[in-house]
Amino acid sequence: MAEPLQSREQSSKSPLVTVAMPVYNAGTYLRLAVLSIVKQSFTDWELLIVDDGSTDNALQSISDINDVRIHISCDGKNKGLAARLNECIDLARGKYLARMDQDDVSYPERFMRQLELLQKNPFLDLVATRTITIDAHNEATGIFPGSLAHDEICSKPWLGFHFPHPTWLGRIKWFREHRYSIPGPYYCEDQELLLRSYRESRFATVDEILFGYRVRGTINWQKLLKTRWTVLHVQLRQFTSSNQWHFMLLSISVFAAKMTGDLLKMVSLGLFQNRRLREDDAVVLQWNRVLSDLAVESKEP
Repeated sequence: MAEPLQSREQSSKSPLVTVAMPVYNAGTYLRLAVLSIVKQSFTDWELLIVDDGSTDNALQSISDINDVRIHISCDGKNKGLAARLNECIDLARGKYLARMDQDDVSYPERFMRQLELLQKNPFLDLVATRTITIDAHNEATGIFPGSLAHDEICSKPWLGFHFPHPTWLGRIKWFREHRYSIPGPYYCEDQELLLRSYRESRFATVDEILFGYRVRGTINWQKLLKTRWTVLHVQLRQFTSSNQWHFMLLSISVFAAKMTGDLLKMVSLGLFQNRRLREDDAVVLQWNRVLSDLAVESKEP
């Protein structure tokens, strides 16, 4: 197991990329997520795993992964995702910061492709990747919606930003300038940050599927409704402060439409399932290759 963040010695050479991975009761998914970082084709990184007061002993599942680039911090406290991400921002030694969630999977070429886009376009601050959705059993279930260019990503802020948070990789100076709001808004830390920063930033998405974004099989309706309300509150606050009254009215309309749609789903379905991809779909075949390459080492010791 790598030594804690607070006690590790700083090497003379800083890594180019710092990977921020806060974890909380990650369960059996953590090992696969960590291995997907270890197996990146780009190797000049450090991985900061910051435990947020977990009680499930998930960190034991990676105790045999002896990689000096991995640093684990455990203080026994539960501070929330936004606070832990800000800790990673403060501790980062890399020129770039990458996000990674505890239950997702990065494809081997993810960092390489994102860095290529950032380095070819010095005006960009933050890049994401296209992603598939995967279920609790590591089956590919669909393709996450998203736009490629900044103007497309930010064209309708009242609808939110289709710019998946765990795929972000950006310049550390951008993260340190904007940071995450504390306390973090309920399950929409990323949307609040994008809404607050998009007018003075530049975003883009790598036009390649390089990530598996885990979506559970059922919807927690109480959590979803609370998240929708929080997003609306964040939007109204931002649009009011910037005198974007038409955006404010549009966000209210979108909120009403989404709530109506949620109600119809609750009545007619009871649960939500992603559309299944065909087994011979090229996207599924690519995902299965990535999963197969990780499978040998994905079992707990």
